[in-house]
Amino acid sequence: MNKAGADFFNAIVPAPFGGIGIRIDHGQLRELVYLPPEYQAKPAADTLTKKIYKQVAAYLKDPDYEFKLDLPTVGTDHQRKVWKIINSIPRGKVLTYADVARRIGSAPRAVGQACGANWYPLVIPCHRVTATGGIGGFAKHDGGFHQGVKRWLLQHEQVPGF
Repeated sequence: MNKAGADFFNAIVPAPFGGIGIRIDHGQLRELVYLPPEYQAKPAADTLTKKIYKQVAAYLKDPDYEFKLDLPTVGTDHQRKVWKIINSIPRGKVLTYADVARRIGSAPRAVGQACGANWYPLVIPCHRVTATGGIGGFAKHDGGFHQGVKRWLLQHEQVPGF
């Protein structure tokens, strides 16, 4: 079944938890979106989308895969500071929202909001930021499908305890 709205994406990469939608706008990656299993895979039709599709698929097979994508500059100064810290977290490790906040002189809630505003999950691996006492929220959600995606990503990257 192809869920309504699948045409919104230039491609959908199948994933163990469902799929990852790729949106291109004006010749640049606009966003990556975690999708539930109701969305069917959708092949990439143009060169840029094919490049992104292959890289997302490579990461899903190998958690050590390093993305090689030029990302447009988006977000506020604060968000970009948070995303820079997130990009420095190695595979298999996590920082807490409080850890990131201390590093940039912010508050944990503001870090969580910046994580939720991330247009390029996987590429900017916000799943590597957790709550002090557990997994925390993910993609502006506190449970359900998105928390399952975060758990899968952390297990895929062999983070102890998840």
